[in-house]
Amino acid sequence: MTEHIYIYHTNDLHSHFENWPRIQQFVLERKKEHSLKNETVFTFDIGDHTDRWHPYTEGTKGKGNVRLLNEANFDAVTIGNNEGITFSYEDLNRLYQHANFDIIIGNLFQNNKKRPHWAKPYKIYETKQKAKIAVIGLTADFTPFYEKLGWKVTDPHEELAKILQEVENQANIIILLSHLGLPDDEEIAKKFPMIDVIIGAHTHHVLENGMLVNNCLLSCAGKFGNYIGKIELEYDFDKKSIIRKSATLIPQEALPMINNENLLIQEFYEIGKSYLEKPIAYLPNDLLIDWDAPSDLAILLCDSLLEWCNAHVAFLNSGLILNRLKQGIVTEYDVHNICPHPINPCIVYLTGEDLEKVILQTLDTKWATMPLKGLGFRGERLGIFVYSGIQVIRNGTSINIYINDELIDLKQKYKVAIPDLFGFAKFFPEIYQIKEKEYLMPEFMRDLLKRKLNEEYPVK
Repeated sequence: MTEHIYIYHTNDLHSHFENWPRIQQFVLERKKEHSLKNETVFTFDIGDHTDRWHPYTEGTKGKGNVRLLNEANFDAVTIGNNEGITFSYEDLNRLYQHANFDIIIGNLFQNNKKRPHWAKPYKIYETKQKAKIAVIGLTADFTPFYEKLGWKVTDPHEELAKILQEVENQANIIILLSHLGLPDDEEIAKKFPMIDVIIGAHTHHVLENGMLVNNCLLSCAGKFGNYIGKIELEYDFDKKSIIRKSATLIPQEALPMINNENLLIQEFYEIGKSYLEKPIAYLPNDLLIDWDAPSDLAILLCDSLLEWCNAHVAFLNSGLILNRLKQGIVTEYDVHNICPHPINPCIVYLTGEDLEKVILQTLDTKWATMPLKGLGFRGERLGIFVYSGIQVIRNGTSINIYINDELIDLKQKYKVAIPDLFGFAKFFPEIYQIKEKEYLMPEFMRDLLKRKLNEEYPVK
């Protein structure tokens, strides 16, 4: 006797809700079709469904995303780094309080080493014909960030080994929901041959027909809801094994439009905006931004970064600000709109010698037009760098650098405030190679800007 099992999965939506209405309709229709045929079907999301760049996610603190997953009747999710480290401890603890699906995450703990009440390391599901499927969830171990927020995240490979010991004899089939990235998924498939399927995320790989590694089927559906993954398994009860497995991707754009699709997409935006209409400042004049020259808003944000980090100096790229702020009342929505990035302040300590090298690199004209995607950056291009506490004086072909009006001391250790993306990216080796970086959380760069605007331009 054999049984066909169907799985539909999404990953790394990053709050691209323009693709969600068709995904939801497709998933609901397929679940209904399989149920009418008395076939087993599961739906899973593999994390980073939320992304605070979108007003709907920001305004609802991610609970709107949970509502959408409820409405699409998903069976289980694991969390990605956007769920895990872009919300405060309290907000993540409340994120899933109304979830109608399982949250499966095996390597996340509270500081008391207990699992959060809303999570489970695995779930044993039963198919229509009584086969047992163990579903395990893991997320990337961004340890410094989780620790700053009050969580403990453990090594996913070590945690997986423990969980497998517990479930291996309970299940006929083992599936891993992995927000670790394709390289980790391949390593896990080689290391743990008892795993039958790994549904992946995080690195946004597009595996059109899946990938077999050590007879483990790997599947990943890209990003932003551009694809829905479909996995088919055929389980043989006599042989007690899967005799056929396949993975395909269904392009979202190939799905039929739904009624009022554009209105629904706009509604997500408007609902989010309504949550963010709180006034925070009153501007007597427009505050401008320029990605090619120093400008009011970029300098204001940099000054706020310096103060927040209590540093000697600060610098940032002007592309963090996407648009100007107009004269009059400024709301939380306005600031979110011009600074949507989930990017935190970061502190590093540099010798004067290394700081001088970094500053000289920031003067390169290439930054103004350099495009960037990822690392939390949700803008178009990096833009020129602006500074607080740093003065660059050009004298013909020579350049002198002053720190708070004094010539830089090459031997002194300076406390430097930066956006965290420069701690991840390899733009500046002198920064990237530093092991000890202090990330200030949960505040984003826009929270610093809101604070500074409220201080400089209070609402009358």
